[in-house]
Amino acid sequence: MNSHAILGVPQNASPAEIKRAYRRLAMRWHPDRNTSPEATERFKQIQGAYDQLLAVDMPDSAETATPQEDEVAPEPEVSVPKAADIRLNLELSMYEAASGCSKTIAYTRGNACSICDGTGESGIARTRFCDNCHGSGRVHDAKRVLKPCRACAGRGFFSERICPGCAGSGRDAASVSLEIKVPPGMLPGDELRVSGQGEPESAGLQAGDLYLTIIIRSHPLFTLRDRDLHFCMPVSVLLMLAGGEIELPSLSGLLTHPLKAGQPESRELRLAGKGYPGRGKNAPGDLIVQLQPVFPKKLNPRQRKLLLQANASLMEDAAECFPEIADWLEANGLD
Repeated sequence: MNSHAILGVPQNASPAEIKRAYRRLAMRWHPDRNTSPEATERFKQIQGAYDQLLAVDMPDSAETATPQEDEVAPEPEVSVPKAADIRLNLELSMYEAASGCSKTIAYTRGNACSICDGTGESGIARTRFCDNCHGSGRVHDAKRVLKPCRACAGRGFFSERICPGCAGSGRDAASVSLEIKVPPGMLPGDELRVSGQGEPESAGLQAGDLYLTIIIRSHPLFTLRDRDLHFCMPVSVLLMLAGGEIELPSLSGLLTHPLKAGQPESRELRLAGKGYPGRGKNAPGDLIVQLQPVFPKKLNPRQRKLLLQANASLMEDAAECFPEIADWLEANGLD
């Protein structure tokens, strides 16, 4: 077994990481602390591995080879394992997601325990019974003969120096507050990656990343389908009959759009490129409006008079304006 494996560190471990691993193992296997039969031999292995790695990482200057001036020493590509990524949801309003925004998020991630420096061992020794022999120090073999328990070397218990700050895990929780820049045009389900803001680096692991999944709150008016924005809008039958300009809401404000004269019935308007904004190679969506005709529910005397005048004017040219009425009057001799 090589020195890195004995100390449980990766091949590219830094001197600080090697030192932490040595301290953690030395506290566990030092003969003064551990009375198991293999403790002395194991501690010698740990000490030898540490001395060897320390000598490699801090070589004597006289033995260090110096490359020629025209030589370039190749830098080996090392794939450093990462700590765990953190995945969270980031909830935005439709306006925030469409135009982009800054958001401050708070979350919790692990951190090396400040008491034990991540070793998990500190403070007063704690004793626990061996689970294999239930504290008796002896177990039955296949022939039902009592033999010393191998798990605890016949002691029946283990002495551990559990750090009171982290309960032996070597980690504690740290609260993080981070300001995030959200680019415009992100859709629900899109992920935003923030490099190095996951679980922090430790023991040869580089920091993980933070992944934020975009959640867009429902809007009281707009419905988002891909990048198209849909909504329904009530419109006066008189405006639909006469035609004219109509104001339509959008994420960028009110838009003025011409409305052709026509029948007072449900119809659809599509405004190309006026929907949800594009992002990257994705073009903006359309604004799609479903117009619903609405008849007046109540008229005051003035309004009634105006409508009667308008009706009389239309009836003067009934053949063009009301052909069904004109045909019925003619068929019944009432024209």
